[in-house]
Amino acid sequence: MKNDLMQLPFDVLVIGAGPAGLAAAHAAAERGKRVGLVDDNPAAGGQIWRGGPEQQPDPRAQVLWGALQTSGHVSYMPSTRVLYAPQPGQLLVQTQGQRDQSSAVLRYQQLILATGARELLLPFPGWTLPGVTGAGGLQALAKGGYPLEGRRIVVAGSGPLLLAVAATLRDKGAIIAAIVEQAPVSRLARFAAGLLATPSKLTQALELSRRLHGVLYLKDAFVRSAQSSLYNEGLQSVLIQQGSDPANALTIDCDYLACGYGLLPNVELALALGCAVSATVQVDQQQQTSIPGIYCAGEGTGIGGVDLALAEGRIAGLAAAGERSIPAALQAERARWQRFAQGLARAFALRPELRALARDDTIVCRCEDVCHGELRQHDSWRSAKLHTRCGMGPCQGRICGGATDVLYGWRPEAVRLPLSPARISSMLTTE
Repeated sequence: MKNDLMQLPFDVLVIGAGPAGLAAAHAAAERGKRVGLVDDNPAAGGQIWRGGPEQQPDPRAQVLWGALQTSGHVSYMPSTRVLYAPQPGQLLVQTQGQRDQSSAVLRYQQLILATGARELLLPFPGWTLPGVTGAGGLQALAKGGYPLEGRRIVVAGSGPLLLAVAATLRDKGAIIAAIVEQAPVSRLARFAAGLLATPSKLTQALELSRRLHGVLYLKDAFVRSAQSSLYNEGLQSVLIQQGSDPANALTIDCDYLACGYGLLPNVELALALGCAVSATVQVDQQQQTSIPGIYCAGEGTGIGGVDLALAEGRIAGLAAAGERSIPAALQAERARWQRFAQGLARAFALRPELRALARDDTIVCRCEDVCHGELRQHDSWRSAKLHTRCGMGPCQGRICGGATDVLYGWRPEAVRLPLSPARISSMLTTE
């Protein structure tokens, strides 16, 4: 990789260095294009290859990263966040160094958004207690060296991520008190049967089952509340409801609750650039958005996992590099994993009871301490922001935005710039 490429307009600028972004950058660089690769983490790999592609057992990560490392066409910019677009074909970015921050305007001909996804966190009584985290969040902390040995952990929510999280935490020495999956048994059974069509996913599922042998796995169940003790404000136990009958509940003592209800696409940059967005960024068969010259790949177009992200990333990279004819085999690969993603969404669709867990005194917007009782009096995201400051804190609605969509059906109509907290000096950068 080269840093002197930053002085030139990039032929292709890729935002996000997860699987989709790495695949896109590789495809474009193979065609001889000058490629910029921007990521807000200190190491490439995104959430799924956290810690660096070179550290992963997945050989695809190592191959992609190795190819990019030896390429003379790629400039990699870690710890760099996009602030806004000063003009079409430009992005103002801010890089966090060890001692200070610097900013620059990156110019490009074609842009690929591979901004990934974040966890969907839903409010319930006690979800703000110390010791209650996102499932993926605690996994990331564990991978980063956070000590969990001997700690009792309940992993709850929905989706295959729960099994991966539990396996990681167990490998780090934690005691998995229970895995709590909200999806009913019938849907889980259909999803499991569907894995026969994707042998690689079936192999992964069997390997996770082996690593989690002996762990209590509760299906058709969800966390109703988390409790602390009278003498300690930290988490002490969680109340689990099984099925639809509130009387069918049990209490599990634990030190941590890792709770996540799937993933939400990061669409803020796409919205800021004017791309058509519903719940996901809308793209065509070339992965191009509604704005010519801007492409999107990976979880931004819909939650589908690493295999779909790699296929979409390569298609976006080829298209951005000027290839008008996408290989049929690559299109078939994308279609295959899109079908898997559709099955995933059906199997782990959220149950209605989750929308009724929050009480009037349950905080929904954690940044501004806005409770459910205040928010349910409003009929839109805009009204709630104007009257309660919901979504106006440091996270800019990235946490409560997903929750209010589930609870009230609200979706932000626009994004507030800059997309990340920035110094005024960074905002004044023009070249």
